[in-house]
Amino acid sequence: MILDSLALTPDHDIPAPLLTELTALYASNRDFHALSGDFPDPDDIRPEQVAAALADELLVPGAEVLLARSEGRLVGIAVTLAHHPDPVDPDPWIGLLMVDATAHGQGFGRQLAALVEDRFRTAGRTAVRLAVLDNNPKALDFWTALGYETLGWGRDRQLDRACTVLHKQLTPPTEPAASSPGADEA
Repeated sequence: MILDSLALTPDHDIPAPLLTELTALYASNRDFHALSGDFPDPDDIRPEQVAAALADELLVPGAEVLLARSEGRLVGIAVTLAHHPDPVDPDPWIGLLMVDATAHGQGFGRQLAALVEDRFRTAGRTAVRLAVLDNNPKALDFWTALGYETLGWGRDRQLDRACTVLHKQLTPPTEPAASSPGADEA
């Protein structure tokens, strides 16, 4: 899996072919959008709605949209925040992690989460947070299986929905063991 930042055109638009891919990815997750209420009609998600949603995400200072590709195909998206808007919160956040529904169960979600965690780890961050909507038990199961623990409960800032805040400590990257002289000469 390859993870890249969303590259916008000089006019700050999403290139049309990429917007088509993103719209298909969003539309494939009809059940999530029915739970979240992020789109007026989860059965009719349009390119302009996806472009507007991503533009809103990118308005937040420190936000980044990451695209996950496998064998050239867009299989997932993650939206991250380097810093939460609450200055008391020291950790970066995963605001969204979504995998194309036609690829669910193939490990792409775990891979994408691990790559996002690695990016934070490489940046020297020691923990990460996210919020799961309380009406989405599948997402809560997914994140807790990855080692995220409940930190508390609250309401999301966007639509005031009930959510569970999760937290995961990030262990520092391990250095490869140095081989001793002659170790490879057996």
